[in-house]
Amino acid sequence: MTTIKTKRIYEPKEKADGFRVLVDRLWPRGLKKEDTDFDVWMKEIAPSTGLRQWFNHDAEKWEEFKWKYISELKQSPVTDELATLMDKHKTVTLLYGAKDEVHNQAMVIKDFIQRVLKK
Repeated sequence: MTTIKTKRIYEPKEKADGFRVLVDRLWPRGLKKEDTDFDVWMKEIAPSTGLRQWFNHDAEKWEEFKWKYISELKQSPVTDELATLMDKHKTVTLLYGAKDEVHNQAMVIKDFIQRVLKK
């Protein structure tokens, strides 16, 4: 079984991170690509532009955002790629740029992986 972690991309890389997956659709502000350490950028797994803009990291919309985003994930072919990564790595860290460490897409993806994909 794979250990799934979440972490802000602005935090330093640690050996314990394992395979690092950036799950933001947009490049994180203030970072240069050449200075950022991750293994793969899966921008297609991020919430759709419309859903991201609607949510706007508003904690009051969190429950509805989760429901809508999980619906998107269930229809996304990228989740198969993510499942394959889970099978190949003992530890996977989902990287995100949001300031809110609780209300962000990485948390929804982690829950989706554990509940739906059962990884």
